[in-house]
Amino acid sequence: MKNTQQLALSVQLPDDETFQSYQGDINQNVVEHLSQFVKQLTKEPTDMKIIHGFYLFGTEGVGKSHLLHASCVLASELKKSSVCLSFSELQHLSVEVLDGLEHIDLVCLDDVHLIAGKDNWQRAVFDLYNRLAEQNHCLLVTGDKTVNELLFSLADLTSRLSWGYVEPIKSLSDDEKLHAIIFRAQQRGLYLGDDVARFLMTRLSRDMKSLLAALDKLDNASIREQRKITIPFIKEVLFD
Repeated sequence: MKNTQQLALSVQLPDDETFQSYQGDINQNVVEHLSQFVKQLTKEPTDMKIIHGFYLFGTEGVGKSHLLHASCVLASELKKSSVCLSFSELQHLSVEVLDGLEHIDLVCLDDVHLIAGKDNWQRAVFDLYNRLAEQNHCLLVTGDKTVNELLFSLADLTSRLSWGYVEPIKSLSDDEKLHAIIFRAQQRGLYLGDDVARFLMTRLSRDMKSLLAALDKLDNASIREQRKITIPFIKEVLFD
């Protein structure tokens, strides 16, 4: 088995991306199904039928990567092994990077849509799915569209991704994004008033990825300069 810690990949998980920090009532049923999917790893195969696959899809910025990271955090809490890899990096490497991953309880692959048109990668993911199933382990995959809309040349992979759970992730409302930003700031020990959070949302792209990236930058600047996050401070850090 390859040692995934030796791979030239970003495998370190953000410490604030958990199921508890995933805000938004609109996707709570998906969060619950995903939590149960991970928890089945603690069951003996003789106790229940294991669902080996879960496919999450949605547009960029809806929190798919967050949910993959949260699934790995839960697996760790359950004393199960996991790894989370993204095809934004994997696609530039040899498919052999997936060799041996079937020995990990939960394998998470982000942005599978990036391998459309790459027959070797589609075959490698298909083979990994089968190897994981043989070991009663699980595969969690995300993409930006439905399984059929991925238009994979390998029909068998399309079929496999449809075998388990298939769930859409919906975009949060502006109010849910506002609450999510304030909550994530609180997790970092920052106070972000409603007026400040609303200012961020009116001046930046409203997808959560951009908003959280801005929060990271503000957090670092706030620590460095020992200043509170106010509207004038945001203007200075992000827009000057």
